[in-house]
Amino acid sequence: MHGLMNRAIQCFLQDTYGAEAWANVAGQAGIGPEGFEAMMVYPDSVTESLLAAACSHLSKPRDALLEDIGIWLVSVERLRRLMRFGGVDYHDFIDTLEELPGRAQLAVPDIGLPAVRVVPHAQGQFTLIVQHGQDGFGHVFAGVLRAMADDYGALALIDHVGSGPDGETIEVELLDARYTQGRAFSLAMPATAGVQ
Repeated sequence: MHGLMNRAIQCFLQDTYGAEAWANVAGQAGIGPEGFEAMMVYPDSVTESLLAAACSHLSKPRDALLEDIGIWLVSVERLRRLMRFGGVDYHDFIDTLEELPGRAQLAVPDIGLPAVRVVPHAQGQFTLIVQHGQDGFGHVFAGVLRAMADDYGALALIDHVGSGPDGETIEVELLDARYTQGRAFSLAMPATAGVQ
């Protein structure tokens, strides 16, 4: 698993539950308190140990934890911007999801996001297939979809319906693309965004 993925789990735990929770989870998983180097690649078993320790410490089911991580990812402004380049509204965003792994690879060539296949149905209904990546990645993706619906101001029903031979399946029903005012977004970077 790419270090950016593990680092994202670490930052989610630190931001959401605090440094003490992270230290407890890291200790239980056999990871040093400094955590992960973003540009290294780690065995998948390290990620699985990390997730198992987090679920145990938080008394939270794995699927719910993974979805929470997906929701949190959209709060990271750089990732949110990557997502918002998918379109001017939530429907456009869904339509361009197949391009997301390629866009991510432009920034980090060996990121290894699973492919996404979008199957449109009746008006506003889609089936998304998150093709075989790390087990449970579809739940992370469902969390991202929920958070992006809020970001765009759309009302959507999102349901992770299980795994099959082609990958994990998510059903999306877009009920109202303009349900409420979404968060402000501009393609131009804010003047202070590059200063850190």
